[in-house]
Amino acid sequence: MLRIPALMECFRQLIATPSVSCIDPRLDQGNRAVVDLLANWLADLGFTVELMPVPEHPAKYNLIARRGTGPGGLVLAGHTDTVPFDEARWAQSPFVLTEKDQRLYGLGTSDMKCFFPLVLEAIRNLDLGKLREPLYILATADEESTMSGARALEQSGRKLGRYALIGEPTGLRPVHLHKGILMESIKLTGRAAHASNPALGISALEGMNAVLNALTAWRGELQQAYNNERFHVPVPTLNFGSIHGGDAPNRICAECVMNLELRLLPGMALTEFRSGLHDVVHRAVAGSGMAIEMQANFDGVPPLHTDADAVIVKQAEKLTGYSAGAVGFVTEAPCLNALGMQTVVLGPGNIEQAHQANEYLAMERIRPMLEILDGMIGHFCIEENTHANQGN
Repeated sequence: MLRIPALMECFRQLIATPSVSCIDPRLDQGNRAVVDLLANWLADLGFTVELMPVPEHPAKYNLIARRGTGPGGLVLAGHTDTVPFDEARWAQSPFVLTEKDQRLYGLGTSDMKCFFPLVLEAIRNLDLGKLREPLYILATADEESTMSGARALEQSGRKLGRYALIGEPTGLRPVHLHKGILMESIKLTGRAAHASNPALGISALEGMNAVLNALTAWRGELQQAYNNERFHVPVPTLNFGSIHGGDAPNRICAECVMNLELRLLPGMALTEFRSGLHDVVHRAVAGSGMAIEMQANFDGVPPLHTDADAVIVKQAEKLTGYSAGAVGFVTEAPCLNALGMQTVVLGPGNIEQAHQANEYLAMERIRPMLEILDGMIGHFCIEENTHANQGN
């Protein structure tokens, strides 16, 4: 007899289990308690469950669960972590699932712990004895910070299913394109001196001003050269996120650090544009006597481009009634595509609710998402179809 709780109880337990990931170690948490919940529930449903430690990230795990055998099949994927939170801005506890006005409030309700209870509910109501192709559940670590979980999976070369659906918040509309992202830290080191004689020092703040001007001009060049009208913001973006330097107005600043983010369109390679970024920075302060240190805050995520005619995309369009589109946010889909899958992003939450206080999932999204999951599992794992043994 199944011991797995009902839909809302699964939801409550996942929301009640903290799993914040953050590049700030003071806020970062493990996700083992979340994957243990999922592992027990999936084992109750007859899945073979494996926990994959994430190298160099203690207390971080990916979960891979499989029911059925064969080379094809479907992967239902999501991340187990949430962003940090400011509890003072919440009207209720972020770790208590709260139902109000046909909405479910809690940290991760939209992005994206909601996906796993819906997957479990869909599976519970299927006759898994009829599987012709395997069904995989993938739950990853650290998507909200370094994507170390998905990267570890990609680097392992592990072969899962042939098709994948990631339940990120897309408002029940399929997504087959998204931008890529890189984040970089720039540190300039000059020489401190008394402000009464600028010739005695080298101002890192003035150097960073030159860098800002050069990067702003480079951004304009990129936006002239690259455009994709499928995106709400149709050009690559470069955001100067933070800058810190100096300690007193009567002292020439010896050190300045800036952190930035570059979002790239499909067709723009991370390595090429990271190299271009470095070239612009070095040219901006050439001959100034300043030392430059540039460091990737994380390795970056390439843009997603799953072909519009891919089988998974067409099935998602059929089940939702919407044409597949493009979004500006980043997911783990490129990592899954790199493992040989066709991947679509499709989930019940709204990105507008993600990463903010009083995050919620509209309850009206639950039934349609269950129907989508039923249709996906049925098509790729149960029904006889001509796609099971086709390549990508």
